[in-house]
Amino acid sequence: MSSLLLLRRSGARAATVIRCVRRGTDALSGVHPVTRRFIIDMSYSAHFMDFKGSSIPSSMKKLVVTKLSPNFREAVAVQRVAVPTPGDADLLVRNRFVGINASDINYSAGRYDTSVKPPFDAGFEGIGEVVGLGLSASSRYTIGDTVAYFGSGAFAEYTVVAAKETVPVPSVRPEFLTLLVSGATAYIALKRLGDLAKGEAVLVTAAAGGTGQFAVQFAKQAGCHVIGTCSSNEKAGFLKSIGCDRPINYTEEDLAKTLRKEYPKGIDVVYESVGGSVLELAVNSLANKGRLIVIGFISGYQTSSGIPPFKGGTLPVKLLQKSASIRGFFLPHFLSDYREALSSMMQMFAKGKLVCEVDCGDMAEEGRFVGLESVFRAVDYMYAGKNLGKVVVEVNAPSVSDSKL
Repeated sequence: MSSLLLLRRSGARAATVIRCVRRGTDALSGVHPVTRRFIIDMSYSAHFMDFKGSSIPSSMKKLVVTKLSPNFREAVAVQRVAVPTPGDADLLVRNRFVGINASDINYSAGRYDTSVKPPFDAGFEGIGEVVGLGLSASSRYTIGDTVAYFGSGAFAEYTVVAAKETVPVPSVRPEFLTLLVSGATAYIALKRLGDLAKGEAVLVTAAAGGTGQFAVQFAKQAGCHVIGTCSSNEKAGFLKSIGCDRPINYTEEDLAKTLRKEYPKGIDVVYESVGGSVLELAVNSLANKGRLIVIGFISGYQTSSGIPPFKGGTLPVKLLQKSASIRGFFLPHFLSDYREALSSMMQMFAKGKLVCEVDCGDMAEEGRFVGLESVFRAVDYMYAGKNLGKVVVEVNAPSVSDSKL
């Protein structure tokens, strides 16, 4: 093992260097050594930490939900706490970038699990370097590896993550972060619930957002005619650049009239994330045997109930008359598809076949989202509809190794 590794343990005995003198199974790697070599006996050590000579501070900042509220600034506070120690099967990740999701305020409002009471950690996804790991985790990772993860507690300078819940990535690029929730949602939802067929008309609402951009591309890859809603001409231009056949800037065009006029037979598949009146319009615009996939309803998240008004009294009749269906999608229910989805998307990105647009706030009034405190601005920015692509915050500055990538 490298002399740069700082061995740490809870007891008083130090790790011992021993000589391997017979054939057998190496407890660290599971392989059968054929020659004598030195190993490090980690039996008295729970974990080891350090990162290429850099120091791990004794404390860090993280965002904690201290009060249940859909108002993120009201619900969440910055706290300084001790840097956590990874368990046997865990990694300690120094977060470089974290992703902002519309559902962050649903989480801060306690809507996903009513049994969980404050305080609890915030944030769903991050990407960074491994700076510490448990003994079992060392069979798969080593200090300095770059990983991405989808799990709670990401809004922190350092996060402990179970090694089995992480994904190795070639480098710490924010583009990889876009795939964890936003990309995976679009990929799996359209694959499992969309039943896409070549030539079908697919409508993506909030198409220039974090997940919408992926829905547009995956529907286009399936040979569909893609319509995307957005709020500016700049976003419409971006949608055209990623293959959207008919961007609709709803601030300049009447969405309902445009759909009725240009798509009189209706829409075959809708990928819907806005809710309220947009959801009502989507239902009314469905073609025979149309499928409407609900992946969210952001227009209601900031309200006390979290649910936007919806006139659904005649919904059964409308679905029956068109043999149409509405299908809900919640990513945690499809985790069996997750690894395959990430692998496929990473391959597409590596081959230049997938655009992962990132918005780090360079055009925001107060500038780029840098530092953990910028998460608050980033959430506001997204809910103001200003983002183009996935909103990402740069938590920590690049490490020495990053500069060599």
